[in-house]
Order: sequence, then C-alpha cells, then structure tokens
Amino acid sequence: MKKSRETGKRFTHFRTPENYFRQDIRRREYAGAFLQTGFLMGTIGYLFYESFWAAVVCVPIGVLYFREWEKECVEKKKQEFQKQFQEAIQSLSASLHVGYSLENAMKEVKKDLDVLYSAETAIQREFTYMIRQIYIQIPMEQIFAEWADRVDQEDVRNFVQVFIMAKKSGGDMVGIICDSIGQIREKLEVQREIGTLLAAKKYEFRVMAVVPFGIIAYMKLSFPEFMNILYGNVIGIGVMSLCLAIYIGAYYLGVRIVNIEV
Repeated sequence: MKKSRETGKRFTHFRTPENYFRQDIRRREYAGAFLQTGFLMGTIGYLFYESFWAAVVCVPIGVLYFREWEKECVEKKKQEFQKQFQEAIQSLSASLHVGYSLENAMKEVKKDLDVLYSAETAIQREFTYMIRQIYIQIPMEQIFAEWADRVDQEDVRNFVQVFIMAKKSGGDMVGIICDSIGQIREKLEVQREIGTLLAAKKYEFRVMAVVPFGIIAYMKLSFPEFMNILYGNVIGIGVMSLCLAIYIGAYYLGVRIVNIEV
C-alpha cells in the first residue's frame, strides 16, 4: 500500500498543473503552428519591409504569436476535457442510481468512455489510471484527491470536495454526489451557451485581424508607385514599423477582450 501511494505521488508530481493540458497538444498540431508562425513572419517581412529577409527580424513577433497559439490550444484542451468530464459524471450518476457501488460505478464509466473516446484523450487516461488504483485497493478518497491535484480543474476539484465531505459526514453519499453532478452539468451547459455566443465575436475578430494585411497587399498590387516610398529608406521603415507596432498592440488587446473566461 505504501508503495502504491508513493507511485501516486510521483505521478501527481509528473502531471503538474502547468503541463497537464499542454501534454495533450499533438506533434502535428505543433508542426502546423510552426508553419503558421513561419508564414506570418514571411508575410510581415514582405508586406511591411518588402524583404523576406526581414522575417529574421520578426522572430520576436513569431515567438509571441506561437506562445499565444499555445495558450489558446491549451484552453481548447481544457474545454474538451470539460465536455469529457461531463460525459463521465453523467455516466457515473446513472451507474450510482441503479445500485452500483462507487468502485464498480467507476468501472462502468470506463466502459462507456471506451465507446465514446479514444485512448489518447485526457479523460480516458485519467480513468485508466484510477481503475488501476481501484484494483490495488487504494481508497477512493485518495484516488479522487490525486485526480483533482493532477488535473487542477475547478469542476473536478468541486466534485472531489463534495465526495470527500459526503464520505466523512456519513450521509446519503449517493444522493449528495448525484446532486453535485447535476449542478456541475447545469454549470457546464451555461458555459457552453456562453461559448456559443462568443464564437461569432471571435470569428469576427479573426477576420478583422487579417484585414490590415489584405489592405497593404491590395495597395502594393494596385498602387506600387504609391507604396514604394515606404520601402528601402529609413523614414519608410520607421513608418511601417510604427504601423506594425500599433497593429500588434491592437491585436493583443483584441485577444484579451474576446478571450473572456466563462
């Protein structure tokens, strides 16, 4: 038993809150992000300085863009986990209602998740590990507490806190857990509705973020003699650099506005 607890602690330490959802970003997603970053730097170098070699100077912009992409990707993984977690607790509630013990209900949830999600998903990874802990007879309080520590997600923490309190109080644990599951489900449904409303605004922001590049490209193609004065001289480089700085500031301000935490 002591060895199992030490193993759990090592696992918890490895799955730190900082890297938990980041580890779900696939290599192909990173590869796509690197290509997007390179294309962005090349586009900025050509449109703002009429030189692809200027992309080298734009490396800090590429780094900022990549970091912002990674944050958005991690947030997307969190939202995917919320959906997976909702499916899991709904299955858990159904199993508890038909009379399964908590341990057996967890095993039934794992069977349902096997049908719904691939083995690489976060919820599958977690339930696979927790079922192994159940088989070696680790107490459910410890299993759930370690789960909350690994994921460090509000809904999981709330669910675990309710479970531990119900276990200590000795009351109707199944009823208390099912009520908590219902409240979490309602909260997630509200968050999903808010996210749907914000999706249109986020799409509009992405379109508006591309517009300045389109305008510059149109001016270069349609009125090259008018734009030539902005390239190849100190004043022109300064003006374009100022415009680029204003654009970057406006972009990140827009990101902070549309990425409202729900």
